Amino acid sequence: MQFEYFDIPGPVLVTPRRFGDARGWFSETWNRRTLAEAGLTWPDFVQDNHSYSAPRHTLRGLHYQRPPHAQDKLVRASRGTILDVAVDVRRGSPHYGQHVAVELSSETGAQIFVPKGFLHGFLTLTEDCEVQYKCTDIYAPDCDGAVRWDSVGIDWGIPAPVLSAKDAEAPVFADFDTPFVFEAAP
Repeated sequence: MQFEYFDIPGPVLVTPRRFGDARGWFSETWNRRTLAEAGLTWPDFVQDNHSYSAPRHTLRGLHYQRPPHAQDKLVRASRGTILDVAVDVRRGSPHYGQHVAVELSSETGAQIFVPKGFLHGFLTLTEDCEVQYKCTDIYAPDCDGAVRWDSVGIDWGIPAPVLSAKDAEAPVFADFDTPFVFEAAP
């Protein structure tokens, strides 16, 4: 696996190796020992999610799940291509309100680790996208939240994506009272 880090500590881009032949390819998308050897000790994943978006330019996000059910996520596009975004919302972080954005596609197999304390969202860049992600806590509707997609300064590259009612009506970032606190690494 190849690991790439961002200027904002926390998110990590993980690109698994692919082994191919005339039949296609094989890829190991998750291996705790490989991560540990790279110095990454992520919590256990307890839930896998799979979403399908038919139209191009569907935007899902910016979502979070507050404590006590906050979630780390490992996200990948298993069909199509997406622009995946993580926004640092850890109170006291020197990167508060800043984001990382990466293109994930089924062609490359790249994945992004989005830790607790980050808003998460993605925009489909192709039709018929499937996104799969592992989570470190179960879905808890009473802890579910969203921030309006166009209120954080992200250049999504389009003026009007396809949105759910929840995402269209989400509060703006300026009104967001984050439940997350930045903890500097020892």
